[in-house]
Amino acid sequence: MNENIWNDKNLIKVLKENGVVVMPTDTIYGMVCNTLNKEAVLRVYKIRERNPKKSCIILIGNINELEKFGIFLSEIKKEELKKYWFTTSENDGSRPTSIVLNCKNDSLEYLHHGTNTLAFRIPKLKTLRELLLKTGPLIAPSANQEGFFPAKTVEEAKKYFGDLVDLYINGGELKNKASKLIKLNNDGSIIVLRE
Repeated sequence: MNENIWNDKNLIKVLKENGVVVMPTDTIYGMVCNTLNKEAVLRVYKIRERNPKKSCIILIGNINELEKFGIFLSEIKKEELKKYWFTTSENDGSRPTSIVLNCKNDSLEYLHHGTNTLAFRIPKLKTLRELLLKTGPLIAPSANQEGFFPAKTVEEAKKYFGDLVDLYINGGELKNKASKLIKLNNDGSIIVLRE
């Protein structure tokens, strides 16, 4: 994949204007939009025909972005999270990990659907983190309709969605798996939700 695939002025513009984009993430192709814009998020759910009770993983550029969701962590808790997000290099082959955290924020009910939890991931890829710091947090469900296989190429995504999205970013063929998903409990223990 082109290292600077996310350094695209049009991509940044579309996302800042609350558009919907299909693009490579650090795992697979995702359908992304501004997480903090309810209309954009609801549009993604509609396009993907996603179960309205299922939450989406949120990509963030750094750990302080959690505060935008009313999640304020102690330094000890931040260090725990860093073990999953920052202990590996970009190219070491380890699986990206998304972490479910408590989020008791009623104004974000459209994201957590009453579960009071949200899943976050900081990508290892520096160029993707740089995009996220420019656009703000992005929801990133896989680029497919509910019940279908995730698109491995932009061409497959276009067969699913046609002109229903505002922009497609081509990163070639992606054969990665979705991220590992864990829940980090208050006592520091973890529950693996998806290997």
